[in-house]
Amino acid sequence: MERELGRRNFLKTSVAAAGLPTLSALWSVSAHSNSLAGGPPMKTAYDPTAKLDLKVSEVELRRAVSGRMLMARVYQPQGVGPFPTLLDLHGGAWNNKDRGANEPMDRAVAASGVLVVAIDLTLAPEAPYPASVQDGNYGVRWLKAKAADWNGEAANLGVLGSSSGGHVAELLALRPRDPRYNAIPLSAAASVDATVAYVATRSPISDTVARYQQAETMKRESMIKNNKTYFKPWETIFEGNPQQILDRREAASLPPLLIMQGALDDNVLPAVQEKFAASYRAAGGDCELHVFEGCEHEWVAKPGPQTDRAHEMVKAFIARNLARRRAS
Repeated sequence: MERELGRRNFLKTSVAAAGLPTLSALWSVSAHSNSLAGGPPMKTAYDPTAKLDLKVSEVELRRAVSGRMLMARVYQPQGVGPFPTLLDLHGGAWNNKDRGANEPMDRAVAASGVLVVAIDLTLAPEAPYPASVQDGNYGVRWLKAKAADWNGEAANLGVLGSSSGGHVAELLALRPRDPRYNAIPLSAAASVDATVAYVATRSPISDTVARYQQAETMKRESMIKNNKTYFKPWETIFEGNPQQILDRREAASLPPLLIMQGALDDNVLPAVQEKFAASYRAAGGDCELHVFEGCEHEWVAKPGPQTDRAHEMVKAFIARNLARRRAS
């Protein structure tokens, strides 16, 4: 009992210091919800303050149209489990980077007791939109089918996306059953769908048109080129725009969404995220927007208090949503 009280007091202190809401009630909600529903007690309830060892491995995901093998990096907590499961989608302006882009965040979240799997996405020079979104959709279904192999629990699978990976994550959230995004078959689990329980993002491209206009304003030729390489034909920049999907009032899924945004970001402007968050809420969704003062677009690439705060915020967001789903 003294150990448990000490753990909870530590959490209250550390979470308050990070500017996050208190999580002290979450374990009791998640631990007791199964018994209230008449089911067996859970083996473990997710504890965002846990510090577990990790086993990291690499497995094949699928082959891209270019012939490149897309890989998945698995961060498997070592413990009782089964653990909640999170799919990570990398950034890189749709044209660069791979599954290792968000490793510090992936490791931090996984060590708290979450099976985290980061996947490669098709890059724009290999194939334009919606190829990377198709990879993300396939990745959700593939991970749901494979999670148990790594002691993961797929029922409440979430997605984490950064920058252009955040754009992909938002499209997966809004359109989980879109036939264009579901185009890659998964014969081993044909009945598994691509719905997700929640989405956490860092600097997501929530408005593709606004992002392109900002690149023009800043005269960033490489960014302009990246957009034109990805959005072919050019009209797809409007069709695959999360903000305009909401503006058009398309029928959309609206899982809980977290947006973490740097206040000094001159790539994806904070005002753009504020508009998107307001539109998401107006459509009936739950969207949290947190602005990180003194931070630019990719602040989490550098160690520091604001990076630590982002790690804690993602873990807190996961804990809240797991507790809500298990209590409902």
